[in-house]
Amino acid sequence: MAIKNEAVDYQYNNVALQGMLAHDDAAGAGGKRPGVLVVHEWWGLNDYPKRRATQIATELGYVAFALDMYGKGVTASGHEEAGKLMNALLTNPDARGRAHAGLDVLRNHPKVDASRIAAVGYCMGGSMAVHMARAGMPLVGVVSLHGTLKAENTQAGAIKAKILVCTGADDPMMPPEKVNAFADEMQKAQADWQIHIFGGARHAFTNPAADSKGLPALRYDAKADKRSWEGMKDFLAECFA
Repeated sequence: MAIKNEAVDYQYNNVALQGMLAHDDAAGAGGKRPGVLVVHEWWGLNDYPKRRATQIATELGYVAFALDMYGKGVTASGHEEAGKLMNALLTNPDARGRAHAGLDVLRNHPKVDASRIAAVGYCMGGSMAVHMARAGMPLVGVVSLHGTLKAENTQAGAIKAKILVCTGADDPMMPPEKVNAFADEMQKAQADWQIHIFGGARHAFTNPAADSKGLPALRYDAKADKRSWEGMKDFLAECFA
């Protein structure tokens, strides 16, 4: 296996975006493969989501694309800046279009089987990935890792993608009442869903840099990181079968 990481420039509504594609560059590389869209945290497309895309390509053999929701080169250095970027995105009517533009980059790649694509999102990206499923984008599965999920009134049968949510039992941004409300939404929507709750884990539990961000709610948890990775691996294998 020869994993190649390459920057991909694209745009939506005249906004320049740049994501990172990770795939096996070996000759032939086994034909078309499933694709995984990686959606970044509120920090933007920094090294962490790029590393996850590389890990997905290397360890699981899928084509992975870490999309860009903020704009080419736009990342946050601190949580105040990250909050401003995230809030600007969430109030921007182009947000869904940017997500779809990133999905199109992956779907149109010659190594990707467009009928087998999933989205994996971290924190803000987890919420975005679930929104993509609610919007009926062509995904077979969605994984939210420590996403802050707000329940919506989703119509029964509207969600076609399978849903996996991985959340921390001690995440103050996703307390039990929010977890239960989301579960109730999924039940009423008649979705194929599951929630994995990791005891003792806080927000951002998969990110080794979480402890350095200066927010008590954020903490890396190696055990929850490993367990959620294994759960995601099994989930994606099921979705792509």
